[in-house]
Amino acid sequence: MLTRTDTHVTTWVIAIILFIVALFLHKAGKEKGFKIVQMILRLLYILVIVTGALLFFHNQSLDPALYGVKLLGGILVIGMMEMILLRLAKGKNTGVFWVLFIVFFIGVLYLGLRLPIGWHPFM
Repeated sequence: MLTRTDTHVTTWVIAIILFIVALFLHKAGKEKGFKIVQMILRLLYILVIVTGALLFFHNQSLDPALYGVKLLGGILVIGMMEMILLRLAKGKNTGVFWVLFIVFFIGVLYLGLRLPIGWHPFM
């Protein structure tokens, strides 16, 4: 079972990088590349959720409420990333989704650093 955060952190860092690449590809008008990166990103969403769920089930006894909030927040971050890319592809406004993405991402990052198995740079 997954007891360390290395795999989970690696998958979400790659997902964030691919999200940014997809944004640049869309802005450059390279729709085929955008679609390919978007499909790879969807695979990474699954890996992020699976590794996060394994960490959640292994460590929820340490602080069940906060780990549950972090799990829900992580799923919302993934949802906002997907909504931003979908609405960009359709040419619709993404402002609200960007705000929600930033709020959820900061919240999840804070909880990830604060919780017992997280990285503690300020302690």
